[in-house]
Amino acid sequence: MTTATKTHTFATGVNLSESTREKLIAILNARLADTVDLKTQTKHAHWNVKGKQFYQLHLLFDSVASHLDDQADMIAERITALGGIANGTARQAAASSAIPEYDLHAVTGEEHVKALSQRLSKLVNQARAEIDGTDALGDKGTADLFTEIVRDGDKDLWFLEAHLQG
Repeated sequence: MTTATKTHTFATGVNLSESTREKLIAILNARLADTVDLKTQTKHAHWNVKGKQFYQLHLLFDSVASHLDDQADMIAERITALGGIANGTARQAAASSAIPEYDLHAVTGEEHVKALSQRLSKLVNQARAEIDGTDALGDKGTADLFTEIVRDGDKDLWFLEAHLQG
């Protein structure tokens, strides 16, 4: 039986050196932790939002959570494609996430939208920085994955921020 550890990588035909793959896997696992954490925070908002815009925000938050779930899956699959171990449990995400703890006192739609906007912008802007970083490591595939995350995240951020404008 093969036991997987944090530093263990599996053989792969991906033509990147093992040290480069390890750097990429570390970057991807950091973003996986952030994404899983933010997805659970978004579901918290989805379940707990109150007020006049309840229904619309309930649906919007569920949509954002679904996008984050898809992004987490893409990140985790990229990690394993590079021969790594995707550290995607809730406990791993909570221990490693750079996303701030959610405002557990948020009740109104505006409070939840502000909290989610702040956290989503942190996630998206970190992914934006990873585009150049992973490209510099010679992995256009991972850079492209982060580009897709940024495009989707910017759109979700727009949908959230529109509730705070005007």
